[in-house]
Amino acid sequence: MRIINPKKGFAVGASAALLFALIGCTTSTTASDSEPADGSDAPEEIAAVGEAGWCTGVNIAAFPGGPQGGVFSNNVFNGFKQAEADLGANVTYYFSDWDAAKLVSQGKEALATDIDGIATYGFGGEEAMGQLADEAFEKGVIFTVLNTELPDTLAKYQAQGAGFVGAINYNAGFDLGAKTIEEAGLVAGDTALVWGLVSLPGRGERTQGVIDAFEESGITVVYQEIDQATNADPQAGTPTFVGLLGANPEIKAVVTDHGGLTATLETYLTAAGKGADDVFGAGFDVSPATVTAIESGFTDLVIDQQPFLQGYLPILNICLAEKFGFSGLFINTGAGFVTKDNVAAVAPLAAVEIR
Repeated sequence: MRIINPKKGFAVGASAALLFALIGCTTSTTASDSEPADGSDAPEEIAAVGEAGWCTGVNIAAFPGGPQGGVFSNNVFNGFKQAEADLGANVTYYFSDWDAAKLVSQGKEALATDIDGIATYGFGGEEAMGQLADEAFEKGVIFTVLNTELPDTLAKYQAQGAGFVGAINYNAGFDLGAKTIEEAGLVAGDTALVWGLVSLPGRGERTQGVIDAFEESGITVVYQEIDQATNADPQAGTPTFVGLLGANPEIKAVVTDHGGLTATLETYLTAAGKGADDVFGAGFDVSPATVTAIESGFTDLVIDQQPFLQGYLPILNICLAEKFGFSGLFINTGAGFVTKDNVAAVAPLAAVEIR
């Protein structure tokens, strides 16, 4: 195993370890000379039923995002690491500081090495990542994405192993916006701040979903694009947030479309002189800091994308495609919300960066 810019390891509770141990017990196959149903080449080696480490010998480049050790990216990294340990694959890690251009350049770097699969974000959309997928499959490398869907790439290559694991971005954004209206008691004419990434192809659909949910209900939206400095280091956005609330004192709710910014929401609100009940705070992704903010009342609503699964399942996807010739998985991980009413059930897992 080789790690590019590692910072933190991972910890997995007994319940999660038991769950993922079951993966190795559910695969059944019989060696055969017949071709897979999709007409692709048959796998060179087929693991025996119940064999531990059945993905040994498969080399994978995996992209947790970044910054290294940061909110969300470390949960994805922990999922990658658990899958590597469970399945026996050899995984190399690349951290990108949430920079879409860096993600593409690192993808090209990875494709120049001896790998069988690549698990990466769909940031940059089809124009950037679709070309990388073409290059990968031309080289016989299985390309699968997490977090941000690439519908055209999936349609083109799913039979060859391309998959998607993550929330459906627009739907997740719209659902969070609608839930915020409900939980905050917003009505037409109220004002909400949305701090997001509309300009980023693919990824920006989630922010647009939040905006559309608000505007369809007559909520006035103050929108702020997340700059790269804040994208990489959420603390850097504190002056921006303070300025936005100072210039728009009528804001009743804030949605931060970024796990790192959501984890920093209590800091932002405190710096702006706001108390726990002054502004309704909503955002994406559970983290230790977000759990603390929910418990203290500074954050009221979070949609949980389950980023650990966005790490674990793409590795499993690649192993299944490489070893057994399966087509790619398509899994929506963004179905649940966390509030003060259910945060106690999530808190122990968030503490070890599984949820």
